[in-house]
Amino acid sequence: MSMTHHPDRRAFITASTAILAGSTMLGRNGLAAAASTQEAGAMTPPGTRKRDIKKALKYGMIGDGTTVLEKFQSAKAAGFEGVEIDSPSDLDLEEVKAAMKETGLVVPGVVDSVHWQQCLSDPDPAVRAKGVAALEGALRDAKTVGATTVLLVPGVVNNNVTYGEVWTRSQEEIRKVLPLCEELDVKIAIENVWNGFLMGPHEAARYLDEIDSPYVGFYFDVGNVVRYARPATCIDVLGPRIMKLDVKEYSLTRMREEGVWKGFGVEIGDGDCDWPAVGRSLDTVGFSGWAAAEVGGGDTARLTDIANRMEAALQS
Repeated sequence: MSMTHHPDRRAFITASTAILAGSTMLGRNGLAAAASTQEAGAMTPPGTRKRDIKKALKYGMIGDGTTVLEKFQSAKAAGFEGVEIDSPSDLDLEEVKAAMKETGLVVPGVVDSVHWQQCLSDPDPAVRAKGVAALEGALRDAKTVGATTVLLVPGVVNNNVTYGEVWTRSQEEIRKVLPLCEELDVKIAIENVWNGFLMGPHEAARYLDEIDSPYVGFYFDVGNVVRYARPATCIDVLGPRIMKLDVKEYSLTRMREEGVWKGFGVEIGDGDCDWPAVGRSLDTVGFSGWAAAEVGGGDTARLTDIANRMEAALQS
């Protein structure tokens, strides 16, 4: 998700697993926080939480199980309340719905899985049309499983596409989909990623305000922004435009010493996200709802640790 290299979400999660496996710089404070919530963290009853934030994870993070039901059971055992899925994907949505019913988990959001390849900012109108069709398909899939949002990367700034072109083209294409959003009552949530676009909160707020629709908001990725700005400050600016959160960590020390991508090679709570400040800003803007882990996954034990760390970070 850098400005020059754009892996899809599944590839990012796989790469993150490898980075974390080699990490030797896990901070003591983050590990202590996770350990203190090992029994009470991931399984904390929602009514006793400091903040009304429910935990989800990306389907591709779940290592245990071969069927959708088995994977949902693993996520449930780890302490998650929801699972986000991709669209398009090879998942049978009826199987997903059956797993939801069996486990009590929900699918709070769907991720547009082709937005990097079929960009709404592409110079070729045919590519943009494919992107719109994929977004419409994701919205329909979201409706089928009861999800309320589709996560979207609206475009990519590169040698062939300027910042202004991404701004104008992506807004035009998103507006084409708004009638379907209203019909289905499913929203589009724009994520901040390393695409050279909407890197600061003020420009992101202006971009959304120009679209001026209750069906378009922001999917704020806490870890992605640390390289550029303080997450808490971004939350203060974006305010009620934030629909959901992605949760990962980032270390400025590892970035400086080993390279920008190595910054992601720390566990949630062991980097520079300043989760207490994030929590205070979330309180100030009145955020409640869903936060999804987007880190290297694994078996149920690994997912349990992620869920514990998320709980400690989001409730700090």
